[in-house]
Amino acid sequence: MTDNALNVALLGTGIMGSAMARNLLAAGHRVTVWNRTPARAEALAADGAVVAADPAEAVRDADVVLTVLLDGPSALTAMRAAGPALRPGTVWTQCGTVGIEALDELVGFAHEHGLLLVDSPVLGTRQPAESGQLTVLAAGPQAARAVADQVFAVIGARTRWLAEDAASGAATRLKLVLNGWVLTLVNGTAEALTLAEGLGVDPRAFLDAVAGGPLDNVYLQTKGAAMLAGDFAPNFTVEGGLKDARLIAGAGRAAGLTLDLAEAAVTRLARARELGHGDADLSASYLASGPGSQPPAAGAQPAGPSR
Repeated sequence: MTDNALNVALLGTGIMGSAMARNLLAAGHRVTVWNRTPARAEALAADGAVVAADPAEAVRDADVVLTVLLDGPSALTAMRAAGPALRPGTVWTQCGTVGIEALDELVGFAHEHGLLLVDSPVLGTRQPAESGQLTVLAAGPQAARAVADQVFAVIGARTRWLAEDAASGAATRLKLVLNGWVLTLVNGTAEALTLAEGLGVDPRAFLDAVAGGPLDNVYLQTKGAAMLAGDFAPNFTVEGGLKDARLIAGAGRAAGLTLDLAEAAVTRLARARELGHGDADLSASYLASGPGSQPPAAGAQPAGPSR
């Protein structure tokens, strides 16, 4: 245990939260975890985490609270449950992609309870989370930075401090822009491969043709290979992508913009979910265009992750 070890409460032990918890434990911090599905939190006990029965138990005596939950309402619900045990002055790092409207609610809750809120959505999926190589986008007060930076140094390879007030929305707004680009890459890759197949072209010929050139990028090759291999083990799920697509499209409409690709991403990922792929990796967008991609009739069993 290091001399500057923190008492960390981590709420939300899904793909990202579990990886963050393990890295924080390995760095010598004391970590208490909670998850709505207890089994997901209990799996971390073997790594040295204390498993709490509820959010209030998790945050008691915490120096810093991390929320790593699907969306803003989930984060707010968990923090409200933790409310009776929260201490004024506690640092709260909110690591999810929650959107602009939900962030306002979280800012209000932090103000009511005297918490030092750092809006800190992270860029990356399973592998970067497991290796502590996430990019942290942060906006929050100077008073929170000494504690928050100890956490960010463990879970991420780089932290970009964007503003001194979480309410500015600087971190959340940039995260929406970045996730919009991720969705464009994944859905574009899925449609290019599907078009190749539909035209009788070997889809690997497409990936080979762009390899190493100005049209190539690592994400295209990685996701393209996974799509063709039928590997949809979740790193970032269709359900999460659909949530983000809706946040992005909504933010665009609120700003008076016309975001055709964001709106199309909502339609496409909603169809992938209706086909039964909501818990699969975002690359299962590939399954939303080809033969058999029409949603099942009411009462029918959803299709499996096959093409």
